[in-house]
Amino acid sequence: MPVPPNLAPQTDSRLGRIVRLLIAHATVVVSGTKIAAEIGISRSEIWRLVQQLRDLGVEIAGHPSTGYSLKSVPDLLLPDMLAPQLHGTIFGKHIHHYYKIGSTNTLAMEAASAGAPEGDVFLAEQQTAGRGRGANQWHSARSSGIYCSVLLRPALAPSEALILSLAAGLAVHSAVQEIDARVVPDLKWPNDVLIEGKKFCGILTEMNAEVTRVRHVVVGIGINVNQSTFPADLQPVATSLRLATGTEWSRVELCTALLKSLDREYRSLIENRDAADSIRRRFQERSSSVRGRRVEVEGDAVFEGITEGLDSRGFLQVRTAEGVRTVLSGTVRPR
Repeated sequence: MPVPPNLAPQTDSRLGRIVRLLIAHATVVVSGTKIAAEIGISRSEIWRLVQQLRDLGVEIAGHPSTGYSLKSVPDLLLPDMLAPQLHGTIFGKHIHHYYKIGSTNTLAMEAASAGAPEGDVFLAEQQTAGRGRGANQWHSARSSGIYCSVLLRPALAPSEALILSLAAGLAVHSAVQEIDARVVPDLKWPNDVLIEGKKFCGILTEMNAEVTRVRHVVVGIGINVNQSTFPADLQPVATSLRLATGTEWSRVELCTALLKSLDREYRSLIENRDAADSIRRRFQERSSSVRGRRVEVEGDAVFEGITEGLDSRGFLQVRTAEGVRTVLSGTVRPR
């Protein structure tokens, strides 16, 4: 089921088809006539779409009279670049790409309410109103990060939905390590991923639910990939994979690894009785802060204590002078 057209204009799918065609003939110049015949449009329309790709930063050599060739493979998260690598996952069939929108999570929630199917993926090159937890914004520089939201319809009670955020954190951890095993991400409960104490990934999980069951969940994942700088107020707390490693990353490769890893975590969760226990255990193993760390919790009340792991639903437990308290919501800061 396509996303209703009133929600947001998607990227012209023909752009991705042109890129894939040029990649498939990377060693030769492809005539405008051949591209037009393959896609089923006029040569003049091919010229217009090539100009649009150039405006978006894709390096294409050539001219309508001679043909076209790619100077380099573009690092754009186009459906035609991702879908062939996601065959067999729940995320390979409906990938929606936008060059500039407000928020992928907002769009995904609207699409979910309109009946979009489980497994829909919403990707943006740039967000103008990217959201974090609470009133926080997510800095979304153009074509530098991964701004991704996925739609799920799990058979879970609302009180169990936190496990999806933990699973998403594990998926990010696995994807990064798959690309570069030297990078060791640190999971910060409930929805941040850090490198050397600085945040490079945030996860925002939103749901629509009845009292006893979840109707749909949107898991939003923002990853700072190739940013070389941040606004002054973010520099003390934010980093990117490029800053952390000194090398540029392929967003296409990382996004593919992320969605494959998230597919594995989600399938296991809905198919295996013990999967939730595994997610909690592995999250604790990959987090330096959920056990034995003095923290301050700021929510309905402010208190301090020592973290004592996760409870059976995935909520953080903190031992205070008055006893163990379970953190259901709020901000947890190291002390």
